[in-house]
Amino acid sequence: MRHIFFFAMACALAVPALAQPAAAPASGASASYTTADTELGVILDDPAAKAALEKAVPGMTTNDQIDMARGMTLKAMQQYVPDQLSDAKLAEIDAAFGNLKK
Repeated sequence: MRHIFFFAMACALAVPALAQPAAAPASGASASYTTADTELGVILDDPAAKAALEKAVPGMTTNDQIDMARGMTLKAMQQYVPDQLSDAKLAEIDAAFGNLKK
C-alpha cells in the first residue's frame, strides 16, 4: 500500500511537467527509449514500449493515475517508488527497450 502512496505523490509532482510537450522520435527515426531520458508519455504512446514496461512492472501502465506522470522519466520516478523501480529494474527495462524493433 505504501508504494501506491508514493506513486501517487510522484504523479502529483509531475503535473507541472505536463504543460511541456513530450519528446517523440522524429518521423522515420528509430525509436530508442531509455529510463533516464524518455518521458513516460512517449513510452505509453508506443504499444511495444508500453507492453515492455507493463511486463517489467505489472500494473504500472494501468494505474488510474499514470497519466499524471507522463512528463516524468522512469528514473525521475524512482525516488518515489524505489521498491518498484530499483536500479536493477530500470536496467531490466532499458534492456527490454533495447530489444524493441526499431
